[in-house]
Amino acid sequence: MAKENLTVVKEFILLGFSDLPNLQGFLFGIFSVIYLSILIGNGLLIVITKIDPNLQTPMYFFLGNFSFLEICYTSVTLPRMLADLWTQKRTISFLQCAVQTFFLYILGGAECLLLAVMAYDRYVAICKPLYYPLIMNRRVCIQLVVMSWIIAVPVLIEETYLIFCLNFCGPKTLNHVFCEAPPLLELACGDTYKAEVSVQVVALLFVITPFLLILTSYVKIIITILRLPSTSGRAKAFSTCSSHLMIVCLFYGSGSIVYLKPKSHHSTGSVKVLALFYTTVTPVFNPLIYSLRNKDVIAALRKLFPK
Repeated sequence: MAKENLTVVKEFILLGFSDLPNLQGFLFGIFSVIYLSILIGNGLLIVITKIDPNLQTPMYFFLGNFSFLEICYTSVTLPRMLADLWTQKRTISFLQCAVQTFFLYILGGAECLLLAVMAYDRYVAICKPLYYPLIMNRRVCIQLVVMSWIIAVPVLIEETYLIFCLNFCGPKTLNHVFCEAPPLLELACGDTYKAEVSVQVVALLFVITPFLLILTSYVKIIITILRLPSTSGRAKAFSTCSSHLMIVCLFYGSGSIVYLKPKSHHSTGSVKVLALFYTTVTPVFNPLIYSLRNKDVIAALRKLFPK
């Protein structure tokens, strides 16, 4: 009888900002501007890191790849969100939801790993400057970027499969702006313990492990910087690291709260806001932080737009 009465969910309804009916047009405008800013800002960083001779270094090679990753990461969620705000049609099929979750996690995992690679690059540049050209040669840089993109794929394929193999028998409304594990697990019927543990383990693996590597790199960097005899040398070294640290804090701060905080302490509103933070706010601030705090990037932009 239980099997006969089981209704299989074939689509979900993303509630998004439906609780703000009078602000749909305003929100569409705001998120349109945000998405265009992400595309233009990160796109400019990609262009100048490719064409400017002064930016042909490992640090800017990683920055260009990170900017491309930010565009891809945001494009998984924002276009769909804008379409929902414009059409007021909030349904997403089961397959589309699974695909969105998969790419969100693949790109999110790659972003975590690439941030760790960028921290390692700064560690070698500051702590081992004489060996920097040897250690961070072109081949190694390419290998590190490729590994950041693909190393998480097998694990996250299994993770996505595990989540969407759960029984979803209603309700089918996701009080969220896109598909991801926390709201989906709340809708699943039956025992979700295995899936919840798996999400926590994967989060520890691809969020905490890279973060600890970043933290270790920066502890060593700070110790090395404080030993520099020149005040200007210390200021320059701190300047090259501060932009990366800001992005790390923005991305890891919001993401870790959503995925590592106990489920009982989650509120729907806070999860929604934090999800928007690590999928939209960080990509917006990435080009701003790097352009405003980096003289080489400002000089390259002036060459590109002399007027």
